[in-house]
Amino acid sequence: MSQTADKIKTRLDSWFHLKENGTTPWTELRAGLTTFITASYIIFVQPAVLAQAGMDFGAVMTATCLASAFACILMGTFANYPIALAPGMGINFYFTYTVVIGYGIPWQTALGAVFIAGLIMIVLTLCKARKFIINIIPPSMKNGIAGGIGLFITFIGLTQGGLVTSHPGTLLQMGNPHSLAPAFTLFGIILIGGLLYRKVPGALLIGLLVLSALGIPLGLISYKGLISTPPSLAPTFLQMDISGALTMEVLTIAGIFVFVNIFDTAGTLVAIGRQAGFLEKGKLPRLNRALLPDGLATTFGATVGVSTLTCYIESSAGVAEGGRTGLTSITVGVLFLLSLFFFPLAEMIGGGYQQGEITLYPITAPILVIVGCLMASQTIHIDWSNWDTSLPSFLILCGIPFTHNIADGMALGFIAYPLIKLAGKQGGQVHWGLYLIAILFILRYGFM
Repeated sequence: MSQTADKIKTRLDSWFHLKENGTTPWTELRAGLTTFITASYIIFVQPAVLAQAGMDFGAVMTATCLASAFACILMGTFANYPIALAPGMGINFYFTYTVVIGYGIPWQTALGAVFIAGLIMIVLTLCKARKFIINIIPPSMKNGIAGGIGLFITFIGLTQGGLVTSHPGTLLQMGNPHSLAPAFTLFGIILIGGLLYRKVPGALLIGLLVLSALGIPLGLISYKGLISTPPSLAPTFLQMDISGALTMEVLTIAGIFVFVNIFDTAGTLVAIGRQAGFLEKGKLPRLNRALLPDGLATTFGATVGVSTLTCYIESSAGVAEGGRTGLTSITVGVLFLLSLFFFPLAEMIGGGYQQGEITLYPITAPILVIVGCLMASQTIHIDWSNWDTSLPSFLILCGIPFTHNIADGMALGFIAYPLIKLAGKQGGQVHWGLYLIAILFILRYGFM
């Protein structure tokens, strides 16, 4: 038995270079479990979000687990990094609330845009153009995008929890604090915030489970069991409408999917690489190998029925536990596959609560607020002392949540930046690629 274990250990070491990275199989497995626990909230949140676009809840959960597992295993085997991937938060809300509900585009066509976005990411990676795009955007504006998406997610969390409601005169107002759902949402935010403050591993998942347990006797959700066979993928499998996505409007949406994913993935890779000590002269080795999985996974995800996939910053939890190789991300992928059998739990947590004519989501809403806070923390890296970059970054930061649209918020900043530079007689400092982006945004609104 010990000889078999030694052979397995030797083979794992040869595959993942465990000794070279100062780790062991057990450390990698423990790190993978930690990352999964930290990121597994997406199993419950993703179907709840996409179901509001008219997609089948069960099929989306199955698709989420399959696409995430595929992406994590691909990252582990191809790039050998301890980085997990799953459907991106923020862009999933853009998919549902802006593209499907706001523009009235069928979710099948929106999935077609996701598929095209995945293909574009693959091509950009193979041509090494993603690195070029990342480098020409001022750092402050990159952080403004992350912060704006964070505020966007937070706003949706507050409205879905009933803490913010509409008002005919002021547009918005605070929800009724005496109602059950808003009070429960606020309690959930404080509970998860307290767990994070105490640095409890898996704080978001623990918070979800505690809120679910409390929500049953309060009538916010109904108990539906824990384990069952995985839901059918048929309602979403190969339902993407690629031909319907080949219009200027939808191709623009695909471009936004690509743009947001580029910065999501790049920011996470750099942050995790710095934490794990992977960076060499400030650069991540095997960068193209690390960039390719999200494009391939996004294309695969569209075929099974989920929005774009990206690298997860929650991977930092596993790295903190000692994860240093792809064995960590493969472990996360296997756990995503095992999660397929917990559909009743996902359906229970992701279910809505009817309050009058409005459906609220007091169980998952606190998670959205917390994730929004984590993303908005990137605003500390904005250089507020320089107006040429700080004002465009501020326009992006405010524009995304105020217009309820990632693309429109980004447009405000990317149009303003080169014009401010020109006004300051420093137009020559602006990369031609940024002038091109600004012109494309202007043309988009000119032909809208």
